[in-house]
Amino acid sequence: MAMKNSTKIQLAVIGGLVIAAVGIVFAVTANQPPAAAPGAAAPATPVVAENSHRLDVAEDGSVTFTEFLDFECEVCGAVHPFVEELRADYAGEVTFVTRYFPMPGHTNSRTAAIAVEAAAQQGKFEEMYDRMFETQAEWGEQQVSKADVFRQYAADLGLNMAAYDEAVADPATEARVQFDFDAAVALGAEGTPTIFINDELVPLTSPDDIRAALDRAVAAAE
Repeated sequence: MAMKNSTKIQLAVIGGLVIAAVGIVFAVTANQPPAAAPGAAAPATPVVAENSHRLDVAEDGSVTFTEFLDFECEVCGAVHPFVEELRADYAGEVTFVTRYFPMPGHTNSRTAAIAVEAAAQQGKFEEMYDRMFETQAEWGEQQVSKADVFRQYAADLGLNMAAYDEAVADPATEARVQFDFDAAVALGAEGTPTIFINDELVPLTSPDDIRAALDRAVAAAE
């Protein structure tokens, strides 16, 4: 599949962010573990858990695209539109999974993940997930809590706010976020975004490389 113009633009955005922020370079390149060798045994920790959030489910479920992400990560925000392109282009062929990996250096990344998980408990995972990336520039890289901002997003989505507040305060909600974080660490992830296609870690190099890896996985599943 040819790379769309919009994808080229996104790649340029990613490149600009990497040049502008040494920390992002570290997260996207130096912190990325080497890709698993083709045919390597499946990891002891599953890439996709039973409770993982699935944005789309393929008809046969044989190919999965899993992204471990941080809602405050600028590169995750830049990659988000590209992931949406992939979802459209591989609809019905690939299951897209999102898992939390909030980086300790981001003040609001865990708070954002908890807010998204609280929304998920009311069936609004994708809506809150999208809202976080759409507004990232407004709340990201702040040194004070943006929990009130996230609560307003929940209200804007029409959530039951008493239930939302209860979920945010419930230690089980943060434990759900930590469950994904621990899985990411066990799988060797050290930066965000970390992408797996099935059980294979795919380096974040270019949209073409990611598409090629998806094409290989889809072809192998046929």
